Amino acid sequence: MEYFVQQLINGVTLGSIYGLIAIGYTMVYGIIGMINFAHGDVFMIGAFIALISLLILGSLGLTFIPLALLIVLIVSMLLSSVYGWTVERVAYRPLRGSFRLAPLISAIGMSIFLQNYVQIAQGARVKPIQPVVNGGIVVMESPNFVVTLSYMQILIVLTTLALMAGFSYLIAKTALGRQQRACEQDRRMASLLGINVDRTISLTFVMGAALASVAGMMFVLYYGVIDFFIGFLAGVKAFTAAVLGGIGSMPGAMLGGLLIGLIETFWSAYFTIEYKDVAAFSILVLVLIFLPTGLLGKPEIEKV
Repeated sequence: MEYFVQQLINGVTLGSIYGLIAIGYTMVYGIIGMINFAHGDVFMIGAFIALISLLILGSLGLTFIPLALLIVLIVSMLLSSVYGWTVERVAYRPLRGSFRLAPLISAIGMSIFLQNYVQIAQGARVKPIQPVVNGGIVVMESPNFVVTLSYMQILIVLTTLALMAGFSYLIAKTALGRQQRACEQDRRMASLLGINVDRTISLTFVMGAALASVAGMMFVLYYGVIDFFIGFLAGVKAFTAAVLGGIGSMPGAMLGGLLIGLIETFWSAYFTIEYKDVAAFSILVLVLIFLPTGLLGKPEIEKV
């Protein structure tokens, strides 16, 4: 029982990171109907920005951890948002009126460019970092096993919940959220009603990149190692989570992220770690066979 609870905690933590990345996929798809395959690399860049910021603050002698993490969070979100905005301007906006495959190919090209750009700038070796947030809470204890909930895991889950609530409120209650929902329904009609469609789409990419940067910061703090290739696999899994939960649904993206994290963690714990990715993708296939729109997705209504 103790081992199960520990893996449950680990799975929810990992799923929270996947969910934050998946929200970026689902927001972009909801408005322009395209998958931003460079999104995982924006997550990777956010992790590198967080790592570099932590090292700079440490060299400056800032030892108050909450303040340092707040500064790193703000810097990472701001700089990663610039990358998200650039991806939209370079890879998507010029091809928005083209056939649907062109932006997809452009996004894949942007993903390859960002990977190689970081590899050249930071090197191909794994970048380690010393633990920043230490300690935890003993949840359960037995003679053979101790279940711990680390402060880092608490921070990841609470940050994810806060961001999920904040972005849900923004989309449901604010003027920008209404503009995004209008563009999702009909971009041409939204433009005729006075909505700046280009600005709305750019802000959507910026918001998705900001969430991915938070996930990147949490990733580097939790695992302590990153390299230029982490964005590919994390991006694929987050995309899988978005599809599993229902592409276009923010709650579905978070639910899908949690499910992928739990499947991966429990499979690694009780079976073999080599096939954890196979297990996650197999569950996705089974769900889509019986629920083609995902767990919380809505069927598309063709406009005539």
